[in-house]
Amino acid sequence: MSMPVRTLPVLQNWDCQECTECCRQYLVAVTPEEKKRIDDQQWSTLPEFQGRDQFVNRGSRRRPKHFLAHREDGACVFLGANNRCRIHEKFGSAAKPLACRVYPFMLVPAGDHWRVGLRFACPSAAENRGRPLSDHLGELRQYATGLETQESIPADMPPPALQGKQAVTWNDVILIARALSRVVGASGESMERKLRKCLALAHMCRQSKFDKITGERLEEFLEILTNALDTEVPPAADVPPPTSIGRVLFRQMLALYVRKDSGKHAGIAKKGRLALLKAALQFARGSGTVPQVHSLLPDTTFEKLEEPIGGLPPEADQLLVRYFQIKLESLQFAGKTNFNFTVWDGLESLVLVYPAVMWLARAFVPSRGKPEAVRLALRIVDDSFGFHPLLGTSRQKLALNILSFRNEITRLIAWYGR
Repeated sequence: MSMPVRTLPVLQNWDCQECTECCRQYLVAVTPEEKKRIDDQQWSTLPEFQGRDQFVNRGSRRRPKHFLAHREDGACVFLGANNRCRIHEKFGSAAKPLACRVYPFMLVPAGDHWRVGLRFACPSAAENRGRPLSDHLGELRQYATGLETQESIPADMPPPALQGKQAVTWNDVILIARALSRVVGASGESMERKLRKCLALAHMCRQSKFDKITGERLEEFLEILTNALDTEVPPAADVPPPTSIGRVLFRQMLALYVRKDSGKHAGIAKKGRLALLKAALQFARGSGTVPQVHSLLPDTTFEKLEEPIGGLPPEADQLLVRYFQIKLESLQFAGKTNFNFTVWDGLESLVLVYPAVMWLARAFVPSRGKPEAVRLALRIVDDSFGFHPLLGTSRQKLALNILSFRNEITRLIAWYGR
């Protein structure tokens, strides 16, 4: 029997607006069963598919790893002239690869149920357009059944550890995520201060043992700590700026968050590995022109992106609240969906999205205004969060630990929230 799907208590809407961004941006992996099903649809008999590959093999002959092919213009080979999937039109949604059907939903296994997240790289998710997520429950159940079969999710999959080998139950992980979500959702405070409060709560919890603090006692404990955050977290003006070490490590992460290597928005990766190496050195140096690692990145300088951005309009702040609450309550920030980060390390990787977005938004403000600049920056950064493989390497995890140990994450949040 499939695990139930639980929607989130966050006001979030979504419906496909047929923008086809996903059909032009991503290489979609297909299983052998999905490849056979599409082969059996006999697309190769049509004139427009003569001499055109439907799949590309990114693996080897002995261990193939097939993806849907793309045309020269970057679009999926099955994207029709009317901007609709030809497989979907002819054979129905169920005939498409599961990855195409699920996007932009993120289904996160949490013990005895699935939690629902979203990828804000999708324009419709970022713009909150469509029906409430609860209206998609039927199709989400179908996706969950497919994922359980395709991914072989074990019924006794353990929750992510809090830190090191310290573990609690799934229910307690959810209680912690909800407490953090309540901090993010509180009204009357800036996003940068709320995220610094989340870090302060995590810092206090890192010093605690949870072997006897569980269930109702954990809820009470978290409430006590949350109530103390006002006195524990200083105003942004009292937070020192990030140090040179913090800035260098952060810019190295920025280079990965902003970088786009494939699809219609691919940046200088199209010029080869040498171009990427030069860009990485420029990000490490942090002066002069910002390399165009994403095609939408306008001409700007590192110095320009250090200037204050000022206050955010309500719609930009509401977008960020929705984003962080969904990532927290879906548990998308830790465990399997985020490179097997522990809960506290995963939280730190998540809150670093904020300074990354605020840094990048500065590049778009002159031409797009603040609301659209923040929305576009969030879409670009979230495209990499939990997905860019280099963000999950031991080197980047070490960089995150250094930033945490030196208290640089708090400084970065306050600095780029100016």
